[in-house]
Amino acid sequence: MRQNKIGSVMATEVVTARYGTPFKEVARLLTEHRISGLPVIDEDDKVLGVISETDLMVRQADVPDPYETKRRIRFAGLTRSGRRKAAKAHARTAGQLMSVPPVTVHADNTIAEAARTMAEHRVERLPVVDEEDRLVGIVTRRDLIQVFLQPDDVIRREVIEEVLVRSLWLMPRTVEVSVVEGVVTLDGHVERKSEAEIAVSMTNRIDGVVAVVDELSYRQDDSHLRPDEPAMHGVTEDWLRRL
Repeated sequence: MRQNKIGSVMATEVVTARYGTPFKEVARLLTEHRISGLPVIDEDDKVLGVISETDLMVRQADVPDPYETKRRIRFAGLTRSGRRKAAKAHARTAGQLMSVPPVTVHADNTIAEAARTMAEHRVERLPVVDEEDRLVGIVTRRDLIQVFLQPDDVIRREVIEEVLVRSLWLMPRTVEVSVVEGVVTLDGHVERKSEAEIAVSMTNRIDGVVAVVDELSYRQDDSHLRPDEPAMHGVTEDWLRRL
């Protein structure tokens, strides 16, 4: 089943900084290129860390207010995050300012994998690296959203060809597939419950699918069988292990 890879949506022209790039130069790069963050790389183009606008704002927020009463003790500085924040507040270079370790993806990762990584780490952009962890591009949330622009007719054709025919070996008319605004409805009758579950699971993984409405019925409930039993073979066995 085809899934778009990060390499198909990433930007290959990446604005970067070096470890010793001055603070003001980092701010200029972000402003001039109208971006919210950039990777910091070494001489071999390997990613050392990532700088975001938030990192720069920490520096600005630490400037004391002349009208504010001075606090005697700053307990936040006793925690690891507090010490990290304090270090960034006095940063003079990109190396001192960047967040580490960097969260990256590979060009052959799927868009879904990149989206999960972004959500897990709560970041808006990911440096893309090759097999040797060298920077080859960058992908943002906006780049990933493009996958949902996939036309309904393209999604429907892929469900029929890749899921029903090629993977489950079903006749195209066995299951009726309709797609409206990315929502796929599967309606029909299959032989086994496992086939219905796999059809829904695989359809959910197709790029551009927003949701799947399961209207499938089945003749045999084979959920009690183990994947290594004769009834489970080929792609069915492989996908049952993932459900």
